[in-house]
Amino acid sequence: MPIKVKSNLPAKKVMEKENIFMMDESRAAMQDIRPLYIAVLNLMPLKEDTEVQLLRSLSNSPLQIEITFLTTASYIGKNTPTSHLNEFYKTYEEIKGRRFDGLIITGAPVEKMEFEEVQYWPELVKIMEWSKTNVTSTFHICWGAQAGLYYHYGIHKHLLEKKAVGVYEFRVHHRKEPLLRGFDDVFMAPHSRYTYMDHEEIAACEDLVVLADSEELGECIVISKDRKQVFVLGHLEYDRMTLDVEYRRDMAKNLPVELPKNYYPMDDCNARPLLRWRGASNALYSNWINYYVYQNTPYEWS
Repeated sequence: MPIKVKSNLPAKKVMEKENIFMMDESRAAMQDIRPLYIAVLNLMPLKEDTEVQLLRSLSNSPLQIEITFLTTASYIGKNTPTSHLNEFYKTYEEIKGRRFDGLIITGAPVEKMEFEEVQYWPELVKIMEWSKTNVTSTFHICWGAQAGLYYHYGIHKHLLEKKAVGVYEFRVHHRKEPLLRGFDDVFMAPHSRYTYMDHEEIAACEDLVVLADSEELGECIVISKDRKQVFVLGHLEYDRMTLDVEYRRDMAKNLPVELPKNYYPMDDCNARPLLRWRGASNALYSNWINYYVYQNTPYEWS
């Protein structure tokens, strides 16, 4: 799939080395087709890493996609150069008058805090409310999924006894749902979180459908019945080494962290981790783009 980004975006060079078709602005302007407009609200500290992960995840479709990266104005992190944000990112105030075919809201390392305690929560609330009328379908990831479930449906989160980190197995339900086309009965998905969403509240909510879960971690994929909101509680966009980087970072900080489950061969942290979720990730993102965005969005926003 050709993904349209700015010609000098660093992630573009990474994608091209992987033989993923990236289209710059000049070439895209020569094509007489309407691309899909996807906004990505990137709340992760290492924004460039997340850019690469999401662009890779969105690359398995024949459709042209134009990406707009968003950041919060009410909180500026310290891990991404200001020059990068100024050149490649926009804020809500800059795009609030636009319509987008899809919106992705990433995770964020703030899950131990109450939602209202997060500095940029009021701004995120504005974006989620805006998405109801200005976005065809919104894809929420990890803490972004927790925030979306809380804001849209009043689902609360609770602390786990210990951090859930590793690659976990999940069961698929409602196999005829287009979001799950190409999935096996079970699939693996990376998770790295301290909290979980209230299972009873989700089950009691008539507007939500659980598409994948496990006894160990609960829900992994939840969708609204109107198909406008997709919630993925894990990180299917993660690269092979992402959990390894997180594990070594936490170890260096002397945090009480356990070895990621089902990740290293023979639980040897010096061995190359097994990549066991890429197929499910490719299916998930391509299904979302095709069935929930492309098939439902108007050709021209009125």
